[in-house]
Amino acid sequence: MSKDILLEVCCGSVDDTIEAQAGGADRVELNSSIFFGGLTPSLGSLIEAKKRLKIPVMVMIRPRGGGFCYTDTEFEIMKHDTRLAVENGADGIVFGILKSDGTVDEKRCEEIVKLSKDKDTVFHRAIDVAPDPFKALDSLINLGIKRVLTTGQQNTPEEGLDLIIDLMKYAAGRIEILIGSVTPFNVDYIVEKTRCTQVHMASFRTERDTSTLARPHIYYGFALYPPEDRYELANRNVISIVNNKLKK
Repeated sequence: MSKDILLEVCCGSVDDTIEAQAGGADRVELNSSIFFGGLTPSLGSLIEAKKRLKIPVMVMIRPRGGGFCYTDTEFEIMKHDTRLAVENGADGIVFGILKSDGTVDEKRCEEIVKLSKDKDTVFHRAIDVAPDPFKALDSLINLGIKRVLTTGQQNTPEEGLDLIIDLMKYAAGRIEILIGSVTPFNVDYIVEKTRCTQVHMASFRTERDTSTLARPHIYYGFALYPPEDRYELANRNVISIVNNKLKK
């Protein structure tokens, strides 16, 4: 396998980014709320990540879960968050804005690209719900967006493999294709079939926090009730396995 294949790791905290770097990640995508697919991280998280990491930090700009067509207020927040991320050292901006029909909102995306200045711009997996991914790719290319993350409009890259290959051929080097959701079990196959140059993954292990055990019946969430005595942390061992496969 080529040693030129870059590994990006999806992270939900600064501790995650530290674990990802230790596992061999070449780049991290910093989020909050991974449960919702990744939302905008706090400014403090970005500042601390940049202080502690030697690898590039891509910053998610996504104000809420549940679709990608945002209200005027949400879009203003996205613009503020983009400016602040750029001003505080983000190496790139990750975003995706669609119209209500699922097509790319070119006008709003253009504003985010301009606010990103000279930083890398990445359109996330919002493309995986676009009604015509090739038209969506045309829009992203015309906007000058550097990279797009996709699993081929399926939940796994194995299921979306045919479309991923078609998108890579269609892109023809005009935009980078970042293949998402690789694991130790599929990465060899995905790289062999696509001849890709970069992949994206997430892997977490459960950590304990005993501070809530005196009152274990108390919940701080809403509707869903996850245990309050544990949390997720990036799994450096699994990241390392994937990295070793890519760099062998």
